[in-house]
Amino acid sequence: MTEKLHRIGDAVATEGFSFVESADMQGLLDVAGLRDWEGFSASWDDLGLDAFMADGGRYRRRRHAAFALSADGIRRKPHQPHYQSRDYNPLNGGLERWFEPITEATGTHPALEAVLKTCFALFDPLTPAGTKPEVWHTEVHQFRIEARADEAGRPTPEGMHRDGVDWVLVMLVRRENVSSGTTNIHDLAGRPLGSFTLRQPLESAVVDDARVFHGVTPVEPIDPARPAFRDVLVVTMRRP
Repeated sequence: MTEKLHRIGDAVATEGFSFVESADMQGLLDVAGLRDWEGFSASWDDLGLDAFMADGGRYRRRRHAAFALSADGIRRKPHQPHYQSRDYNPLNGGLERWFEPITEATGTHPALEAVLKTCFALFDPLTPAGTKPEVWHTEVHQFRIEARADEAGRPTPEGMHRDGVDWVLVMLVRRENVSSGTTNIHDLAGRPLGSFTLRQPLESAVVDDARVFHGVTPVEPIDPARPAFRDVLVVTMRRP
């Protein structure tokens, strides 16, 4: 686990981001106590519609929760809104967005706990000692982006962006009958640094939010007659 974490951490420290292959993430999560991935993945079938889409889109479903993450463990915070300023999200920012909460069963699921433990083990050592908090404000988002013949699904409708946090993990949970969904990474001057497509469950993008922009191209159905969607887990950590 230590070698894999160091390799990912070195890439983030050097480039500002890292693409993590499924097998590497599987190894990290197994050490952190991953169990019942199938049950965890199935919880994406029970997400509420995102009613805060300023573009009028009806293609995004989600649940949200906040946690306190530290060396002492994981503590769920009372349900609260998700907020981003318009500086970071010109489309949907500037207001408190109350999403349906992540269910109790999902919030305490060993798969999610393994992800949060791994995020702490990766991101906390990357943070300079002078700015490292004792407790990280951590937000978890379950996203389903749906694609239809008459409406592409937009994982990042705000375009290339930063989230206004310190660290970001985007992990693929499931892809069903969709094409594209390519992640692009740019530096702060807008120059491309890399691109990749999350295709296998557990494949992840790890991002230093202060140093790079990220965005994902729209997904479209391969077979318009069948359900088409892209499920991801997003974890952000920031200093309180």
